[in-house]
Amino acid sequence: AQCTQMWQWSLQGFCCLAVGFGPVFEKQPVDTIYPEESLEANITMNCQAKANPPATYRWMLNDREIDIGAERKHYSLTEGNLVISNPVKSKHVGKYSCSATNMYGTIISKEASVQFGYLDPFSTDERTTVYVKEGQGAVVLCAPPPHFPAKLSFRWIFNEFPTFIQLDNRRYVCQTTGNLYISKVESSDRGNYSCIASSHSISKSVFSNYIPLQPLTERPNRKYPADLRVKFPDTTALVGQNVTLECFALGNPVPEIHWRKMEGHLPQNHDLRMSGSQLHLYNIQVKDSGIYKCEAINSKGKDYHSRSCHRIALIAAYPEWVEHITSKKKELHSNYTMSCKASGKPEPKIRWLKNGHQVSLNFVLQIDEKDVHFRNLTLDNSGMYQCIAENRHGVIYANAELQVFACPPTFEHNPIKTVMVAKTSRAVLECRPYAAPKPSFTWSQGTELLSNSTRLGGFDGSLEIRDVTQSDEGQYTCFASNILGKASTFTSLCSADSTRITLPPSDADVNAGEDAWMRCAASHDPSLDITFIWSVDGRVIDLDKDSQHYERNGNSSDELKIKKAQVKHAGVYSCTAQTTADNVTASARLIVRGPPGAPGGVRVINKTETTVTLQWSRGADNHKSISKYTIQYRDDFSKDAWSNARTSPADVEGNAEMATVVNLFPWTEYEFRVIAANILGSGDPSKPSPKERTLDAVPVVAPSEVGGGGGTGRELIITWTPVQPKYHYGPNFGYILAFKPQDQKEWKRMKVTDSESKRYIHKDPSMAPVTPFDVKIKAFNSKGEGPFSIEAVVYSGQDAPSEAPAVIEGRALSALTAIVSWKHVANVEGYKDREGRAQEVAVSGMENHTRIEGLKPNSEYNIEVRGYNSAGYGPPSKRLKVQTKKPPPDRPPKIIGTKVKGQFINIAWEAVEPLSNESKVDGYRVLFKPKGNQTSTLYTTNKRSIDIPLLADKEFVVEIRAHTEGGVGAVSQIGFPGNGFILFLFFCELIDLK
Repeated sequence: AQCTQMWQWSLQGFCCLAVGFGPVFEKQPVDTIYPEESLEANITMNCQAKANPPATYRWMLNDREIDIGAERKHYSLTEGNLVISNPVKSKHVGKYSCSATNMYGTIISKEASVQFGYLDPFSTDERTTVYVKEGQGAVVLCAPPPHFPAKLSFRWIFNEFPTFIQLDNRRYVCQTTGNLYISKVESSDRGNYSCIASSHSISKSVFSNYIPLQPLTERPNRKYPADLRVKFPDTTALVGQNVTLECFALGNPVPEIHWRKMEGHLPQNHDLRMSGSQLHLYNIQVKDSGIYKCEAINSKGKDYHSRSCHRIALIAAYPEWVEHITSKKKELHSNYTMSCKASGKPEPKIRWLKNGHQVSLNFVLQIDEKDVHFRNLTLDNSGMYQCIAENRHGVIYANAELQVFACPPTFEHNPIKTVMVAKTSRAVLECRPYAAPKPSFTWSQGTELLSNSTRLGGFDGSLEIRDVTQSDEGQYTCFASNILGKASTFTSLCSADSTRITLPPSDADVNAGEDAWMRCAASHDPSLDITFIWSVDGRVIDLDKDSQHYERNGNSSDELKIKKAQVKHAGVYSCTAQTTADNVTASARLIVRGPPGAPGGVRVINKTETTVTLQWSRGADNHKSISKYTIQYRDDFSKDAWSNARTSPADVEGNAEMATVVNLFPWTEYEFRVIAANILGSGDPSKPSPKERTLDAVPVVAPSEVGGGGGTGRELIITWTPVQPKYHYGPNFGYILAFKPQDQKEWKRMKVTDSESKRYIHKDPSMAPVTPFDVKIKAFNSKGEGPFSIEAVVYSGQDAPSEAPAVIEGRALSALTAIVSWKHVANVEGYKDREGRAQEVAVSGMENHTRIEGLKPNSEYNIEVRGYNSAGYGPPSKRLKVQTKKPPPDRPPKIIGTKVKGQFINIAWEAVEPLSNESKVDGYRVLFKPKGNQTSTLYTTNKRSIDIPLLADKEFVVEIRAHTEGGVGAVSQIGFPGNGFILFLFFCELIDLK
């Protein structure tokens, strides 16, 4: 074959070797949606390939080549990219692909579509008013206009832009239809609504005409059961996709939305949005397929839920490569097989291209869907190959270049190295020239041509010399030849004394935590250096990385220390003595005895209401017999803490692989693990068993703290402490209330189906006030009813007080305080004083007077008193007017002098003169305060001075205030040391001392 311009000639004869490479895509076209109203009058489809020499490009539309020159009005090329100018929908919609070509071949890109996107305006017709009763649910229709592509997102405006409706558990916008759902209409929902439809593909939004919503008043506000209105159909998803399920219900009260997966738990890769109305599943996998149930619950009496189920069917749909072709260089006249394998559902079909055309049988021995087989390769087999895997969900491409080369033998890139071996061992002299087709070989030692013998072999490239002696040393020459030429190279063979292990390591047996030693010594050729390498179970020990447990010493001999050996360090330890000529290895076993390994395969094989039978497989005993097993459990209530289980038999012997766990709670989900132990300790626990729920049973625990009472007339309020969930013992848990008047024999029963309820109100118009009832409560579930609680006596509600209190007295005590008193009335729990502006003061029913504080000075108040109990307020007393006092002066007395008189000190001050809106001063209050914990003394005087006893060697403070009927005024303060000298003098703001 002749070498064309794509090949180069070597200096030895000729050698066809590629100097460049074929095209490799860096950018390929992608699906494009062009907005019909776009201001940019062009579309760019990318196509760029790396190639040497650079590639040229062609484009196809719907499998027809685009003539760029003839259609330059609409098409142009920019570095391989196709630019469509002034695109026209009727001409330019379709599937596009590009090809990149240079002298080494052609590759075809994946196909990409061009579509024209649009979003028409909403209809201009006037939208009909939506009338709905308050408390009922409402659906406001969006009716989106024609559009492409199909995916839109929706929002709603309330009254004016940009006031958007805030979505919550009461309001929801379906992202499939755009409809607005209001579960319970309220008066605040009155207004005008506009639907916004947005297409992110073309960056456009349109607004609907306003839709009036008129809530109709309904009194009383009726209750409505949950009614699911938004629910998704069955969904088919691809592995790795994200899926969103919607569920929303109308109802009053606003329903709660709950999600669960039938026969399993919700996937970990999920979250809930929009108050639970949207369930998002991320990176969905085959195990996530199944039936998902959404449940909408509210309470209208004892009416409960409606439901919707969504089935998610999963397929590993999009093709993925399991194996694909890569670029190769192959020898002339050799055989070669290209392979492509792809996974997907349905199974992808595979087709092959060479330089953009279907692979021809003229170039191959055999072609099937997954493989292309070449026999006796020629230069014409070189080129760019593509395998394409496709199913209805997508298509993937794999590209590779095949270079077939021809070359006479050359050792330029792979010369032979000098070989050093031990005497009596085997020597291999490698001869691997670069050549195509494969060459033939001959060897010589010195000038002697070698041939096969009992000691010499190979000659297919490498020369093997068995049982080397000193006479084998010398220079060897390898001759290689093929149809294109010949070449030779030489090497030298040297021999040395063999290395021998003189002290092999010995077996060792230690307990975990103890040290162990391995020793090794060897003899070797003195002209060579020796190195010792330690390994365990074939893995070389990294003494730097594993220095915590390993250290070594020695040169011609070696010692390995295993520090504080653990069970994981047991195994076969090998010492390798190595020189440049040879190596030799000796091994010994280290046994580390320790606690047992973790048992495996823990699973439940039988269960009852309170027991499960476990089975497991024995773990490693680590050279000490297993003496016993401990079983642990955790449940939904243990907060991930493990507890030791009670078993039958109580002690689980070391030879057991099965045991029964007892004293469990019915209808409780458990996990179990098993721990083995021997005389050296307890091992690691097993992996937890799969979760198992015990069987359900009749409840045995009754509600506690049964009581109640209070409320309004004709009501019986019953309260209790709910049963903890772990005592529910089964599904559909609730309570049965039994009650009767004490003077009757017949019990009335009521059922409460909410397991978290702790209060029930029974109303009966014929019920007499304050009637004693015997009350008892028991729990029930789907299995049956449990025992009743201890009976309690609960009184029905009483009537509100009917008599108004008679106010005896009401008067002001100061500028800020008043007092009021009254006569007792019957059937009250307390009294409330109501002042002006409806301020209230609550007083126990045992009291007949109270102080009212925090009033304003010099102000008139209207005060009334009324009795109250749990049924409400009684009639008010007659109103009483109270005038508070004028406030005291806000200026403190001014201290004008101090004088020591023997054991006393005299303090004098100026009189405080009140203003017209202040109370008259009727005296002064003087507070004597020794420093420390001694008791203060209060003096009163009508004078403007006072004698205060001195304290020897003790500091004290004196405070002086004016006193009026409105209270006391601002304070003057003076301090004295133990020797009586004045320390300081200052004034304080008005305070109220009572």
